[in-house]
Amino acid sequence: MFDTLDVFGLAQARARHAAARQEEVARNVANADTPGYRARDIIGFEEAFRAAGPRDRPPHLSLSTIDAGGPESPNGNTVSLEAEMVRAVDAQRDHNRALNVYRSAMNVLRTSLGR
Repeated sequence: MFDTLDVFGLAQARARHAAARQEEVARNVANADTPGYRARDIIGFEEAFRAAGPRDRPPHLSLSTIDAGGPESPNGNTVSLEAEMVRAVDAQRDHNRALNVYRSAMNVLRTSLGR
């Protein structure tokens, strides 16, 4: 019932995006010493939302990965632990933002029902 409300779908899509980004950060950190490993990231939520058609909008956004870039070390690895820490904090903030939107929408819904 509640998943048909756009605000809940948007919050769910944002939380899924943050989780996928955190997974990429963890994968990058795990491969920080792997020769030739290229750091990856998830496209931004806003970009994925704009690229999605009306039918594909939340909660069915495409979470495609991109090359995160960065300078290459002598062994060909492009993972920067400092950049990964920043990405991890961004993902955490996005996830908290999604939870706050969901929580606020639930409070509005409860208030409108008189509970």
